[in-house]
Amino acid sequence: MTLHSLFSIAPFDWAAIATAVFCGAIIGLERQLRGKPVGIRTSALITMGTYVFMTTALVISNQHTDPSRVIGQVITGVGFLGAGVMLARDGVVLGVTSAATIWVLAAIGVSVSLGYQAASIKLSLISIAILYGVDLLEEHTVAFSRGVHTRYLGRRRQDGKNPFSDR
Repeated sequence: MTLHSLFSIAPFDWAAIATAVFCGAIIGLERQLRGKPVGIRTSALITMGTYVFMTTALVISNQHTDPSRVIGQVITGVGFLGAGVMLARDGVVLGVTSAATIWVLAAIGVSVSLGYQAASIKLSLISIAILYGVDLLEEHTVAFSRGVHTRYLGRRRQDGKNPFSDR
């Protein structure tokens, strides 16, 4: 047994796994620092798991198999996972952004498996910019914090008004 064979994870690639974990971890870090569901561990595992499923599908691909079907199944699977983080409380649906983040994480994992590591990192940074940037807009702009985007704190908004009083 050689040192190379000891550390080989063929057909997988260490650099691609590191990229998948990095992409998931930086998105998860943003979510975790803000106290949101789907933190670092979950995000890194979603991107890495998607990478492993897709790479495996590509390896076993032949004239009788279609790796694109795995993409469809990943979308379905993460949709189920995303539905698990959403819930309704006092007439307000919470966790939709976390569910969408799970979906994007899986897409990034697919991107890594297809060899687009640099693009995957850029997509992760764009995702963080959206998550953080829109939150800043909601905090500092009245127009972005109305209606369904009212901050949920029990049954009161941050300004103390009851968003459900007109029902």
